[in-house]
Amino acid sequence: MKKLSKKQYILRETKNLVGITFGALLVAIGYAWFLMPYNMSPGGVAGVAQVMNYYFKIPYGLSMILLNVPLFIISFIFIGKAFGTKSIYGMVISSVFTDFVSIKNLARLGLMELSNHTFIYNGRTIYAYLSPNDLLLSAITGSVILGLGLGLIFRFRGSTGGTDIPVALIKQKAGLSIGTGYYLVESGIILFVSIMLKDPKILIWGFINLFITTKITDLTSEGLPYVKGVYVISPEVESIKEEIFRQLDRGVTFLKARSGYENKDIEVLFCVLNRRQVGQLTDIVKDTDPDAFMIVTDVYDVMGYGFRSRNLDLSE
Repeated sequence: MKKLSKKQYILRETKNLVGITFGALLVAIGYAWFLMPYNMSPGGVAGVAQVMNYYFKIPYGLSMILLNVPLFIISFIFIGKAFGTKSIYGMVISSVFTDFVSIKNLARLGLMELSNHTFIYNGRTIYAYLSPNDLLLSAITGSVILGLGLGLIFRFRGSTGGTDIPVALIKQKAGLSIGTGYYLVESGIILFVSIMLKDPKILIWGFINLFITTKITDLTSEGLPYVKGVYVISPEVESIKEEIFRQLDRGVTFLKARSGYENKDIEVLFCVLNRRQVGQLTDIVKDTDPDAFMIVTDVYDVMGYGFRSRNLDLSE
């Protein structure tokens, strides 16, 4: 097996660190400029950091670090080395950036005009990029920027720690799925923040922002599902295969299966192709066997000839 040279390894790791750093900067801007001033962070450690800032005036970024440190210690004790050095770096740099790019700090450095971004909201002075009159726009913009930043961090093999750790614990100890674990943890944090800050509207904003952030994070880290996977069940799969070779120039795989209704062995044709070719394949299947059963599904990662590969590994 051919290994990376030292130069190639350094270039790859440098690219990852640059990508994580830029993603962390976007995360910080999403938090500091748009979401946290209005206590609209979509759950996670940042949500709890809002409570610490509200009651103890601890800066958001410092609060995030203070909350993450015990979580990382817990993960090493109960889960093992679940997060690598790039994940720790992602957590630290995004927290540091959150305080560094705050509007008040940038104004102190002469990079922003503080008076243009100072507002009174719910009886307190806040520093936000958009005014309370643009609350919805602030929520959407902040969530999109946050999602882009998180997606970049994940794409370059990083993480921000946070709720990944309690979710891993829930999966390990309670046997629940990762999706269920995230739902329970994030919902619990959003509910906790709304109670502690005595603002029921935070529940609504929190779940709206969580939905937007999650979708943008997935799109950024995995990309749009331009590739499709197609399953075809038909007695004419050999003929369909030949037409796929001839018209689409794509490979196919035959899967051994068993029909539940007729209780007999059958072959299922599986093919991965570009989205624009699905219509052509549909015509091929219908023309060959009008009664064929065809399933089309999104494919987010393909490794092999003719497709670009993506692989996310947070343990590096």
